[in-house]
Amino acid sequence: MDDPRDDAESVRALNALRRLVRALRAAGRDARRKHAVTSAQLFVLRELGASPGMSLGELAQRVHTSQSTVSEVVGRLVDAGLVRRRTPAADGRRRELTLSARGRNIVDAAPPSTQERLIASFRELPAARREAIAAGLEAWVDAAGLADAPAPMFFERSSDRPRRRDG
Repeated sequence: MDDPRDDAESVRALNALRRLVRALRAAGRDARRKHAVTSAQLFVLRELGASPGMSLGELAQRVHTSQSTVSEVVGRLVDAGLVRRRTPAADGRRRELTLSARGRNIVDAAPPSTQERLIASFRELPAARREAIAAGLEAWVDAAGLADAPAPMFFERSSDRPRRRDG
């Protein structure tokens, strides 16, 4: 027979996860409706606004994802005219990312993203609690057989890519 405490813990864990997913979805809808970008794109725009001139690798570290994932998001933002790539004269191998005027307008108008709030609040937790949460989530994902699944930015899909505009 199952231990009733296991059921209570399952309910607590699933309810917490549901709240997170609900908040992230709502933020995504708001970002789309108010700013015509995904929540992942808004998160990237805000990070670029805070530290202009980052490379893709630096940006990936700032948004806690892989370089290939952030490259896709940045590609969409470049196509939409919200981000610019430039090669600095001092280092022809480096590509720097900056906001366009339209990108800056979105960042200035948007409140902090749910992802930013989650990261900031996670960092405020004691180190032992952060480690326990990270290890627990990884163990849960592994036990569910999901450890090898990709981990893209929240609700970001390839089909979201806008068509490139001429000019």
